[in-house]
Amino acid sequence: MVIMVVMYIESVPNRSSPPCILLRESYRQGGKIRKRTLANLTQWPPGVVAGLRALLKGGKVSFAGDGFDIERSLPHGCVAAALGVLRDLELHKIIASRRCRQRDLAVAMIVARIIDPRSKLATARGLSDETAFTSLGEVLGLGRIDENDLYAAMDWLLERQERIEAALAGRHLHDGTLVLYDLSSSYFEGKTCPLAKLGYSRDGKKGTLQIVYGLLCDPDGRPIAIEVFEGNTGDPATLATQVDKIRNRFGLARVVLIGDRGMITEARIREDLDDVEGLNWITALRGAAIRDLVKAGDLQPSLFDQTDMAEIASPDYPGQRLIVCRNPLLADLRRHKRQELLEATERELAKIVTAVTRTGKPLRGADKIGLRVGRIINRYKVAKHFAVRIGDDSLTCERKDRRIAEEAALDGFYVIRTDVPETALDAEQAVRAYKSLAKVERAFRSLKTVDLKIRPIRHRLSDRVRAHVLLSMLAYYVEWHMRQRLAPVLFDDEDPAAGRALQSSPVAPAQRSPAAKRKAAGKRTDDDMPVHSFQTVLADLATIAKNRIQPSVPGAESFEKITRPTSNQQRILDLLGVTV
Repeated sequence: MVIMVVMYIESVPNRSSPPCILLRESYRQGGKIRKRTLANLTQWPPGVVAGLRALLKGGKVSFAGDGFDIERSLPHGCVAAALGVLRDLELHKIIASRRCRQRDLAVAMIVARIIDPRSKLATARGLSDETAFTSLGEVLGLGRIDENDLYAAMDWLLERQERIEAALAGRHLHDGTLVLYDLSSSYFEGKTCPLAKLGYSRDGKKGTLQIVYGLLCDPDGRPIAIEVFEGNTGDPATLATQVDKIRNRFGLARVVLIGDRGMITEARIREDLDDVEGLNWITALRGAAIRDLVKAGDLQPSLFDQTDMAEIASPDYPGQRLIVCRNPLLADLRRHKRQELLEATERELAKIVTAVTRTGKPLRGADKIGLRVGRIINRYKVAKHFAVRIGDDSLTCERKDRRIAEEAALDGFYVIRTDVPETALDAEQAVRAYKSLAKVERAFRSLKTVDLKIRPIRHRLSDRVRAHVLLSMLAYYVEWHMRQRLAPVLFDDEDPAAGRALQSSPVAPAQRSPAAKRKAAGKRTDDDMPVHSFQTVLADLATIAKNRIQPSVPGAESFEKITRPTSNQQRILDLLGVTV
């Protein structure tokens, strides 16, 4: 006897509830049609149910490329990494305790700055659902946006800057801590912003408008606060606002402020720092002040033939400590550089001497000769080392050997100046504290060139410029933590303490740990993973895509599928503590 069995899907009404979806089969038995339920499919996705129904009605399963279409594929791993760390740090909650569209847009701009720094117009294109470059806008549910939405979010974020910085200070600073402060500048595109002024360009772009910004960091180089100043603002003029910020806004009763010799000057110490109770400082002396110490006999360079660090006293600095350091490698570097600059200047001057002494059409007139000399004499910043005599038909140039020798005698010397008592910081600790300003310089390199590309700045309104700089600082805050977690697979030194243990003294050049040296030499980690830069980590993670897939089954709904991470990518995600 042959029993014919037919399998089908039936939708059974269920009173006021959704219908019950059942997989059933019918068969003939004893001349009667009978049926039985094989499975309850009510909880299955509707698209899967529709696909199964089509198959039961005679449809076919297609394989390979004909089985589905990839409707869209967006880089996702880099988004998951940066956004995941931001959320783990609860930075979004520091920005605003409750979720709102403005907070989502601010978070999106911070993450976009890390993974793909662009103008606000390009960033809007990359976030909008129609023109997305990555999955960031989709993950945050931003929908369709344009640059005006981002500008409005920037205005909203700037209003919260003081609260954000106070929260970061409360998290990372405490009474008695060291605070690092330094200044940098970035060039400006356009001429309408009131902040953009001509000033000393740290970008090496003479003649361009710029802005100046000061960055406060904790002892580890983690950014805490940033402030924007007009482009012609001098370093010392920014100090008073930072003191007020530390003491009043952050509420720190005791703190040690560390700034370079151009920042914490004699005038600033006298007018802004000396009368502030609980505020100590560490800085360094300028070259002229070091020469004065030598002339007064307080500093004797010959004593440093056998040692590289000593603490001295001077009546010119009552109640303060002076720690003299001499770095032989720095001395050699400065000596070679000075010689190269002197020789380059002599070559240029020799061309003018030739023009004056040639027989055919010689250069004549003291005024004309002087103009030619003036254009090149200080091109390499060594004009003070030359004696130049100009006549109507003559030009002589000689080195000032005595002055050069006096300057060379102080090559490699620098003097740390501080009012911190020795009971709080000994000489070695004070030197290391001052040298930690290099961490702020590292932050500026990341902000300006390597990763976040804060420049060129194109915003025309002062507050938009301030908001742009704030976004960049918050992006660096996330990047700083990402780098700490990723140190085992980056060229960064994951064990700086081991490197410091190799130094003969804090004055000696910094040493990398043995693990960091092995990574740099072999380009692979000890567990045989490829070593990355921060940028190549993000590029590698970007190959983990968020794919929207449409099955080639009538009635089937599309679904999303994330690329499976490679073993190396999974290790990176594990180090960051995020999932895709």
